[in-house]
Amino acid sequence: MPLSFNQQVIKEFRANEGKVGGPFEGGDLLLLTTTGARSGLPHTVPLGYVRHGDLLLVVGSNLGAPSHPAWYHNLLAHPAVGVEIGTEEFEAVAVPAEGARRERLFEHVVRTEPGYGDYQSRTTRTLPVVVLERPEHGGGGPREVRTLADKLLEVHTWLREQLRHVRAEVDAHFAARADHRGPGEPPSPGLGLQIRQHCLAFCDSLTFHHTSEDAHVFPALAQHHPHLREPLDRLSEEHRTVSRIKDELLALLSDITTADPRRFRAELDRMAKELVAHLDYEEEWLLPVLADVPFPPAPPAAVPAGGRSQE
Repeated sequence: MPLSFNQQVIKEFRANEGKVGGPFEGGDLLLLTTTGARSGLPHTVPLGYVRHGDLLLVVGSNLGAPSHPAWYHNLLAHPAVGVEIGTEEFEAVAVPAEGARRERLFEHVVRTEPGYGDYQSRTTRTLPVVVLERPEHGGGGPREVRTLADKLLEVHTWLREQLRHVRAEVDAHFAARADHRGPGEPPSPGLGLQIRQHCLAFCDSLTFHHTSEDAHVFPALAQHHPHLREPLDRLSEEHRTVSRIKDELLALLSDITTADPRRFRAELDRMAKELVAHLDYEEEWLLPVLADVPFPPAPPAAVPAGGRSQE
């Protein structure tokens, strides 16, 4: 079966360190991998991008068509995405800009790449401007991952950062409401999608992390480290509690536009405290053991042709 146009571009991109010919030649191109909103399967598309300071922007132009592209609907459902630029690969959270921020960013996009202005003129829909937020790392750069303990800390650092984003944006939302004066509804601070995307990214990643631990990591640890059985049982039980808190968090955030700020913050603080305590307890018990487990795991030894593997 012949490759589609996108598949050909993706193949050429990966074979030539991000350089491609044809209509993309000489342009700034990245590969964006989203999770299907319905299928749950990964989908990769080549997209032009624009930098604005430290921000990395992509636009849901769909060449000026009347509907948003499929990748945009995917990232609304699953904000955690994969990004490839040149030879670099990283995970990001996709956050559509709103309100005045979207207008400012789109003006910059059009100044940099005027073709997006042409696409906007072809349709009545507002072209989404999506910020691809890279994870933040303490210490000035990403932590080198050599062991499973390093990987656990990387995941926990990312989860804590997304939770911090949610809390900071909630504070900004209520500050904007408090600053509103006069009759009528308070103006939107343009944070609804930001809060939603960071919350979904946090919740999706937390679910995947805990599912993997329950299915693979914890049974292996219990088998090889009997002294960890009691902490592992507690952690598994906490996973169920965390799942309930996660659902409560999503429900709480869905009412943020009408919620009482004091009650909302109290509930969010309670949930955050329980979630962070769970991460701390897991690190206390598991990091010493996981520090001896290489990551990524070594591939299995090759079996000689016509022979048997040596035990």
